[in-house]
Amino acid sequence: MTSPSGDMPMPSGPMSSGRRPGSRASADLPGVSNLPAPARLTVGIVSAGRVGTALGEALEKAGHIVGGVVARSADSRARARRRLPESEILDLAAVVARSEFLLISVPDAALTRVIDDIAATGALRPGTLVAHTAGAHGVIILEPLTALGAVPMALHPAMTFVGTEEDTTRLAHACFGVTAADEVGAAIVSSLVLEMGGEPVRIAEDDRTLYHAALAHGANHLVALISDAVAILNAAIDKSGRETATIDGNAVLLAERILGPLVTASLQNVLELGPSALTGPVARGDAHAVAGHLDAVRAISGGSGRDGLAEAYRTLARRAATYTDAPSDLLDVLEEAR
Repeated sequence: MTSPSGDMPMPSGPMSSGRRPGSRASADLPGVSNLPAPARLTVGIVSAGRVGTALGEALEKAGHIVGGVVARSADSRARARRRLPESEILDLAAVVARSEFLLISVPDAALTRVIDDIAATGALRPGTLVAHTAGAHGVIILEPLTALGAVPMALHPAMTFVGTEEDTTRLAHACFGVTAADEVGAAIVSSLVLEMGGEPVRIAEDDRTLYHAALAHGANHLVALISDAVAILNAAIDKSGRETATIDGNAVLLAERILGPLVTASLQNVLELGPSALTGPVARGDAHAVAGHLDAVRAISGGSGRDGLAEAYRTLARRAATYTDAPSDLLDVLEEAR
């Protein structure tokens, strides 16, 4: 079966009458043009975790039908019933058998096993679109299913998920790292991402690990950084007297309230300006201030379970200094094992 434009083969199924209101046309994105609208697909989700559920919702909003969901834990079943209420919760073989588009959204460590389990069902039909959501893998990992006639794709949303409906909303503003075995697969997966409101970005098979490392470094390590900053700031607030620190005595999430506007502005600045957005004592080359910071953080860390705070500060300050013309006395402070 071909798409309405006749550009490429598409899986069988009822076709949409046109692009859904508010979705992004492929021509809206540089380097992506004239992609055909995908067929209306019967989608299977394996499994109904945070990512799989959000993608299932987004695909349904685009006009596809989530016909079956694998949801083995109580939390997953409750999530599927709440957010994909018209989808049936089925066993793996039943979901595979009824799906034109099978979306595998499981933890990375379980991906190989789940792929083998899908192959072992004997229910996969040739021509089925199969995508996984693991950031570090491309399509090679899907080879057991490709050998059975599946069309393999990797579809990774560059987004963090908390398990609420807001996850689905955020997908409409996210980039997706996509990988396919050929141009047909690349066009199909890009079209699906566009229908969900996202922006597809092609990542070569050999570069998936590097891509994933960048996202983990920027997002996951940001959580560690801000958590450390909150801990240090809370120590200062507690020493100053938490209940008298504000005029109205509101000490609830005070450290977070102080840091929020600052780190939000810093994030926006670096995304727009790059390393030139760096400010503060490292940017100024102020070795005395940085040494004072390290001493103060060490003073709150000993024996409290926060022993790594000062080392984390020093490591990141040393890294920040590489983006500046740092004076030698600052580098000495940052290299010194004190």
